[in-house]
Amino acid sequence: MSDSNRLIIFDTTLRDGEQSPGASMTKDEKVRIARQLERLRVDVIEAGFAAASPGDFEAIRAISAAIKESTVCSLSRANERDIARAAEALQPAERKRIHTFIATSPLHMKMKLRMEPEQVLEQAKLAIRCARQYTDDIEFSPEDGSRSDEDYLCRVLEAVIAEGATTINFPDTVGYAVPEVFGATIKRLRERIPNSDKAIWSVHCHNDLGLAVANSLAGVMIGGARQIECTINGLGERAGNTALEEVVMAVRTRADYFKLQLGIDTTQIVAASRMVSQITGFAVQPNKAVVGANAFAHASGIHQDGILKARETYEIMRAEDVGWAANKIVLGKLSGRNAFKERLRELGIELASETEVNAAFGRFKELADRKAEIFDEDIMALVSAEDHAQEGEHYRFVSLAQHSETGETPSARVVFDVDGKEYHCEGKGDGPVDATVNAIESQVASGAELILFSVNAISTGTQSQGEVTMRLSKSGRIVNGLGADPDIIVASAKAYLSALNKLHSKNERLNPQQ
Repeated sequence: MSDSNRLIIFDTTLRDGEQSPGASMTKDEKVRIARQLERLRVDVIEAGFAAASPGDFEAIRAISAAIKESTVCSLSRANERDIARAAEALQPAERKRIHTFIATSPLHMKMKLRMEPEQVLEQAKLAIRCARQYTDDIEFSPEDGSRSDEDYLCRVLEAVIAEGATTINFPDTVGYAVPEVFGATIKRLRERIPNSDKAIWSVHCHNDLGLAVANSLAGVMIGGARQIECTINGLGERAGNTALEEVVMAVRTRADYFKLQLGIDTTQIVAASRMVSQITGFAVQPNKAVVGANAFAHASGIHQDGILKARETYEIMRAEDVGWAANKIVLGKLSGRNAFKERLRELGIELASETEVNAAFGRFKELADRKAEIFDEDIMALVSAEDHAQEGEHYRFVSLAQHSETGETPSARVVFDVDGKEYHCEGKGDGPVDATVNAIESQVASGAELILFSVNAISTGTQSQGEVTMRLSKSGRIVNGLGADPDIIVASAKAYLSALNKLHSKNERLNPQQ
């Protein structure tokens, strides 16, 4: 197939996906996800927004050094400082892209930028000129493009292409578009702009009306776009972004209609989905397309009978094609350190030192003594939960005892460490988790509001580890804490302390919306 039929997959899980309240990731977690995205063969990885914070800058730099095949991208506002910061963070990358943006809708120009249209046009042109000093791969986005005046939009896009922008991204920033109109708008823009063929056109859709995937595919099929910006599991602020797994499998499954070429290794989709879910604490709903636990389950007797006779009667995709076949038992209590280390490598988990490997192996052995069968998901959760616990660790879980009996008020005794000093506390509540949280709060008095408590089974069976997410809100900050343990009350205590650690760290994030 010709290059004109090549669909570029641009993943922004580490940038736009991270803007989900509480989804902020550590540098090591970002690198781990980036490595998985590279195994997935994502074309472009948007690693973050370098000017947002020193943490984002360091994460982009670490990803740039680690990734060899995919292009690494940093977002920047259309100003010289942001662009220079992005270029510095991307310096180690073998393939690099600077993605710069400025708002073009009347509302945004007037209320947010407080700039006249001619000023915005000149700023956009200057931004591309500045970016060209550092790379030939430059993407430009007119923020809130779907609500911009079309004549003005044509002027801006023609100008930035003339200055050297190689990708033009058309974002539906607020998820307002509908497929036919969105696709037709991109088509008109491409027809009206004389030099539109000098750039690849891209779409970036939000899911506020549940139309992100449909809008993205309409932008490709009607509008002629050849890049889709998306995230694993559709992660993103508000209702999320276009889901990578859905657009990829739609294009692959309906190749007869789309007739587009993809470079994605679809067998890595489920592994990527699980990794992002466990690291961010955002669970995947069971009926989620492609990666949900029920995506290939059949309860209806008629469906089950059809599947037994011929899978294609009710399955348009094979579970193994997206990576479900990889769900297998890999290790047990008799497994050695080398086998464990090799499995970490296969799962894309690279620990910084032998000391960390030894510590992880010790935790694995402790888990294996309590749980007969260890799954890939258990290992990923074990490492992920430890990462959450160690990030700026101020509170550290030590032990827990709880009592719950029908007709009696549940109670809990919790021991945790604060900067080397142990604290013993007790609490009562409506249930054992409530009692555990009350016990911790009796000592720390954080004043935080618990806005989400979620429990998920990591694998199958009653021996499965419970993975608990606690989302806390305080003074406008929202953080996620993650804990995993075969005892879900212990997992809850670990998750709550993990969230308190994030509040205590005060590592504020400031990312622009797009």
